[in-house]
Amino acid sequence: MAELQEVQITEEKPLLPGQTPEAAKTHSVETPYGSVTFTVYGTPKPKRPAIFTYHDVGLNYKSCFQPLFQFGDMQEIIQNFVRVHVDAPGMEEGAPVFPLGYQYPSLDQLADMIPCILQYLNFSTIIGVGVGAGAYILSRYALNYPDTVEGLVLINIDPNAKGWMDWAAHKLTGLTSSIPEMILGHLFSQEELSGNSELIQKYRNIITHAPNLENIELYWNSYNNRRDLNFERGGEITLKCPVMLVVGDQAPHEDAVVECNSKLDPTQTSFLKMADSGGQPQLTQPGKLTEAFKYFLQGMGYMASSCMTRLSRSRTASLTSAASIDGNRSRSRTLSQSSESGTLSSGPPGHTMEVSC
Repeated sequence: MAELQEVQITEEKPLLPGQTPEAAKTHSVETPYGSVTFTVYGTPKPKRPAIFTYHDVGLNYKSCFQPLFQFGDMQEIIQNFVRVHVDAPGMEEGAPVFPLGYQYPSLDQLADMIPCILQYLNFSTIIGVGVGAGAYILSRYALNYPDTVEGLVLINIDPNAKGWMDWAAHKLTGLTSSIPEMILGHLFSQEELSGNSELIQKYRNIITHAPNLENIELYWNSYNNRRDLNFERGGEITLKCPVMLVVGDQAPHEDAVVECNSKLDPTQTSFLKMADSGGQPQLTQPGKLTEAFKYFLQGMGYMASSCMTRLSRSRTASLTSAASIDGNRSRSRTLSQSSESGTLSSGPPGHTMEVSC
């Protein structure tokens, strides 16, 4: 497995007092389905998985995840884990346009590239964080290689293949809308697009004027041709690891995520519906998502309660004790979040956790 590129770069972000720039290395490796580029931040920690991210259509790892991983409270997490940010083929900055007739990998094939990355880095396990198409890819990988995935945070996942009605609507939309507008409709809610906020203007400009727009369209087509993941509660086809499902309360994929939650093991799955977050909660509500991510990691036994800066200490302490008694990391929780009340509901009805956001 030959390394094609290794570039030393420094993450561009405002530093907090006392912080130093975080070094990163970008690599490209060959896989059976073509070359893939990924960026590694930090150094591996003994007996800890890597945080492994995969972005959505129309984005790359920076435009999808920077607001989340640059958020101040997120530093408590990234200091304790090495991070691997994957760019789907042709989505990395400066990527050349694929030649006419190039066969872009399917989402299943993109998932099958991941073992090549982990083998190159000599990493044995990951905690995946995926958005949209990236959430699907990480889920497919987890189904194929369950022993290498310790946890998944899946934002805006749609595990279902497109039905005939979906295809008809997609074709009709394609007659009146450009590829950038269709992708924006995938990423953001109609309310957000109508409001045309600064965030929407920024991402509309990023996608519309992307020099690799032809590549983006190929990734978009692969997403629309995805197969059904066939999740079945109580069946053989399911995610074996702890999962946190995340969606905005007015996101385009809200119904799909709710349906996905109904098909997964309730003892392993948390569901977080975020108010006032729109279609991309990692962009619009990084603080609340960071807190939920900390809670998720703490439930897996990786974050000490001293790091839980805003969550209820008593509740997290009791969860840690319960996990120690169980001897395993399974949990049964459904989370819902309100930006106005600042609460996370957890466990049995009526049991809430206060969050100061």
